[in-house]
Amino acid sequence: MTVNLTGRVAIVTGAGAGLGRAHALALAAHGAKVVVNDLDPAQAEQVREEIAAAGGEAMAVAASVTDMAAVTEMVARATAQWGAVDILVNNAGILRDKSFAKMDLDDFRLVLDVHLMGSVNCAKAVWAQMRERNYGRIVFTTSSSGLYGNFGQSNYGAAKMALVGLMQTLGLEGARNDIRVNCLAPSAATAMTNGLYGDETLAKLGADLVSPAVVVLAGEDAPTRRILLAGAGSFEQANITMTRGIFLGDSDDMAGDLAAGLDRLADRAGEIIPESGEEQHRYETMAAQRTAAELT
Repeated sequence: MTVNLTGRVAIVTGAGAGLGRAHALALAAHGAKVVVNDLDPAQAEQVREEIAAAGGEAMAVAASVTDMAAVTEMVARATAQWGAVDILVNNAGILRDKSFAKMDLDDFRLVLDVHLMGSVNCAKAVWAQMRERNYGRIVFTTSSSGLYGNFGQSNYGAAKMALVGLMQTLGLEGARNDIRVNCLAPSAATAMTNGLYGDETLAKLGADLVSPAVVVLAGEDAPTRRILLAGAGSFEQANITMTRGIFLGDSDDMAGDLAAGLDRLADRAGEIIPESGEEQHRYETMAAQRTAAELT
């Protein structure tokens, strides 16, 4: 099943190199017109030229995702030239790795500002027109460091997991207007991963092997509220689940009973993927009601 993005307009942030460049090229190859955003105007222009040379259409925009005025102007330019923005791929990011004990809080805030607030800025800039047109596809770049943790990346992990929460809520709020919002956790050899892996591993982690996931998440038949993982040609899905748990009611020693039951409540048999945060409250209330009924 070929994904056809002809007539669609996409913004890819941090697209001057690495994953962003690969995403921009892949979206263009499937027919999208692409706004190539990057801090470096020369790199953005180079990717624009690559797309044009391959027969595609693109514009280069140098702007920081942390600058809301610049982001708003970028969206306005794309809309003025091509009529709308259909697809937003939030890819821009930085690293400031250090153990939490040694990390300067300015570096913590900076990583949050770029990854989290940069994505918020871009999503906010396109949200109104996507709602008005009843169509939109937004991809946030999360990370296994956020989903599962990684030593020395407390700032990066916090920002990346925050994007999952943002995706979940925007997916709910955008559903009535066919705005589908997803997350992608990539594994790729880029400037941000230099020194983290050996040459043999890096050779298998081409950025272009991740971008097919972006194409699918940008397509008309895209899912919503999915967390896809991609690297080396392999694709997986991560889920935020809830176990069946245990009900303690109002036992005399709830803390003690809970401590004794931690392994049981962690049992993943029959776990569910809640549709929203309210499902936790409903589940727990129903558990209490069932138990009360059983006691009468």
